[in-house]
Amino acid sequence: MWQGILALCFDSLTMQDIVYNSETLKNGNFLPVVECFYTIQGEGRHTGEATYFIRLAGCDIHCPWCDAKNTWNATKFPVVPIGEIVAGVLNAAAPAVVITGGEPLKYPLGPLTKLLKENRIRIYVETSGSEPLSGRIDWICISPKRRAAPLKENLKVANELKVVVSLPCDFSWAEENAAMVGNDCLLYLQPEWGRMGEIMPLIVNYVKEHPQWRVSLQTHKFMDIP
Repeated sequence: MWQGILALCFDSLTMQDIVYNSETLKNGNFLPVVECFYTIQGEGRHTGEATYFIRLAGCDIHCPWCDAKNTWNATKFPVVPIGEIVAGVLNAAAPAVVITGGEPLKYPLGPLTKLLKENRIRIYVETSGSEPLSGRIDWICISPKRRAAPLKENLKVANELKVVVSLPCDFSWAEENAAMVGNDCLLYLQPEWGRMGEIMPLIVNYVKEHPQWRVSLQTHKFMDIP
């Protein structure tokens, strides 16, 4: 598992200086990276596909059931030049990347996606949709969060809506968001991993009654892979 390039010299700048004050971060030429790794996509539309994950740091939503809470504080992670990120993708010979987080849309993704596209890499993003979209993205998966609802303009262009179901009231939340996506957007209900036994029967019954929805499972956790 690739953990970023820490050997870069930033002279007198500390990591916190870079994250919060550097113009390079604002321009998208450097990004705070939690980890990058080549694996099998475990959930949603592209389940089972070989995919390179770029997990960016930083998230202000703080969902209680989040399985990536370690990503919330961006100052704990290295700020990496996008060229180094893309080099990792090419070294893995990966056909596609998922840019995820944290909340990846906290940062301008234009420069990173431009480099990836120059190398003919398919680009997917997994986001809450609460920040404006940026960059050239082939597949937009929005997982809406009540604490920071998706922007309506993001929902309109989403390719995939994936709602985590933790409580029965989440079905109405799912429908609220589904009402704002396009006709071709795929709709997924995914059980909170920690409440699988309790929630899964509810999802199965709901999908049977509302067949426009599909079930998404975190199959990578069953396979015990990243």
